[in-house]
Amino acid sequence: MTKLLQWLTVLFLFLAVWLGLVTNHIPVVFSDAAKEVVYFLPIYLLMAFACYSLAVIGYRVTTFNDCVQAADELKQEIKEAKKDLTRKGFVFT
Repeated sequence: MTKLLQWLTVLFLFLAVWLGLVTNHIPVVFSDAAKEVVYFLPIYLLMAFACYSLAVIGYRVTTFNDCVQAADELKQEIKEAKKDLTRKGFVFT
């Protein structure tokens, strides 16, 4: 099962239960305060997911490793490619 299929399954199950609660197909008695929470639950979860995503992206950006050896190797390959192209008649400006 792919990750996308897992996310879609969870999303479908959540929406099915939420729609059942909102349309009273699932007979549960809520207080008025709880009804307000249930009605706006998808928005709350979307905001929580956005905050989580921003935190993960921020963490991964701050802990990104520099690859000094790979950078040096790439610079060397660029120099070799420039020499090869110069031999073949390419003029760099």
